[in-house]
Amino acid sequence: MRLAFNATALLSPLTGIGQYGYHLTGELLNTPDLQTDLFYATFWDDKRHVSDRRSFSRFGPLVRKYLPYYHELSPLYRQYKFTRQTKAVKYDVYHEPNYLPLRFKGPTVVTVHDLSWIRYPETHPAERVKVMNRYFEKALYQSSALITDAEFVRQEVIDVFGVKPEKITAIPLGVEPMFMPRNAQETAQVLTSHGLTHGKYFLTVGTLEPRKNLSLAIRAYSELPQSVRDQYPLVVIGMKGWHSSEIERSISPLVQAGYLRKLGYVPREDLAILMAGATALIYPSIYEGFGLPPLEAMACGIPVICSNVSTLPEVVGDAGILIDPRDETGLREHLHAITEDKKLWVDLSTRARERSLRFTWKNCAQQTIEVYKSVCG
Repeated sequence: MRLAFNATALLSPLTGIGQYGYHLTGELLNTPDLQTDLFYATFWDDKRHVSDRRSFSRFGPLVRKYLPYYHELSPLYRQYKFTRQTKAVKYDVYHEPNYLPLRFKGPTVVTVHDLSWIRYPETHPAERVKVMNRYFEKALYQSSALITDAEFVRQEVIDVFGVKPEKITAIPLGVEPMFMPRNAQETAQVLTSHGLTHGKYFLTVGTLEPRKNLSLAIRAYSELPQSVRDQYPLVVIGMKGWHSSEIERSISPLVQAGYLRKLGYVPREDLAILMAGATALIYPSIYEGFGLPPLEAMACGIPVICSNVSTLPEVVGDAGILIDPRDETGLREHLHAITEDKKLWVDLSTRARERSLRFTWKNCAQQTIEVYKSVCG
């Protein structure tokens, strides 16, 4: 079987969809009897490239600024490069991992990660919402099969768009081996560079945007006794996102007081160590297509306190603490309890680690290949 896979998302910083594409293609490229060709917007390759591996990626911002009609011409050029290859090479199936497929005369599989632009349009730029509303439904009918990361989103797509249940498959994501339990000696170098102590800080991970509900974590943390805040700073990891200025203003007093450390984007290797050294991960997101950070924390044996909505219960199950994403008091009480009750911490840590073992990228790839086979007849 020969597969065309749109890997353009790998050329941007690897957030959710980029991580999905990166790890899935890592497994696909090592699968016998499957030849995978990766499309990177302007070129094809049978190897993975990330970030600034090509000059176009490096100079993209300048091109976008100074080339007239760039936004109109770019999709046309991308489609041209894609079609030229797919006409010259016989592909059995095309996988679009990022919602909107390119035109392809053959079986097309599309991954739908969430419906956040419909459920929470205020958490996206207006232009993105406009594009998705204009093209997404057409993409559904262009596809031969659909994949979601969780059953919750699968049911949403069925309910909202009337897609036949047999056309859409929920396939859970996996977790990288680098996310594993580590002791204080193993985390020391990275934690010391950030002024942190192993087992003595709370962690939040995610793009700074309203949907991640970081404001709840900040309010709950701010209400902890000063003695707890003195021992357990709040560490925030994530790039600036849509409408992040309000979030930044809300965390400024905690930063100035020394209680909050805003690290921004950190390399994956450092993230795995920062996860493993935390007391707990706080993840009060109001809507997720899957929720990789909770799974990554669980794989490190770190207790997770997260929302009881959307897909998060599917990931965390009974291995973490689930809260209403509006329950500031409940979150504060759980944060306090996890610092006071060592037995509770150990129990959550054990259950988290055990549950995380169910989620692997190998399993994700195997189930995805089964979808490919189903559309190829």
